[in-house]
Amino acid sequence: MTTLTPSHVAFLVDDLAAARAFCGFVVGCPEGRDAETWIDFDLFGHQIVAHYKAPSPKASDLHRNPVDGFDVPAPHFGVVLEMGQRETLAERLKAAGVKFVIEPYIRFKGQICEQATMFFCDPVGNAFEFKTFADKSKLFAK
Repeated sequence: MTTLTPSHVAFLVDDLAAARAFCGFVVGCPEGRDAETWIDFDLFGHQIVAHYKAPSPKASDLHRNPVDGFDVPAPHFGVVLEMGQRETLAERLKAAGVKFVIEPYIRFKGQICEQATMFFCDPVGNAFEFKTFADKSKLFAK
């Protein structure tokens, strides 16, 4: 398997203070650089950047695609974690009162791409997915 390099994702928010609280305290992302209109966060080694722009989409405005019996919000982003990391994050989100778009569950059970996954939105409506593969070497398997 190829060693992955950190990715970079920029997303829109209409309230930087809410983004700082959600990403920093609820999700637990250490904060990096910031300016008047943006904030960098370390999302499990990946750089995500909240950029201020009003108005921005709300969760109810997200496009959704049917996947494994659920309406998966798109666009969304996240990280493939180890099982313990995903479980810890799920508990942290539950304790913070985050409402899941799709509660944590096992998707594609018994298939080559079996994975534990969960979807939730930040206060602005940006969708996140965090998942763990039963066999991480199958991340790109067909």
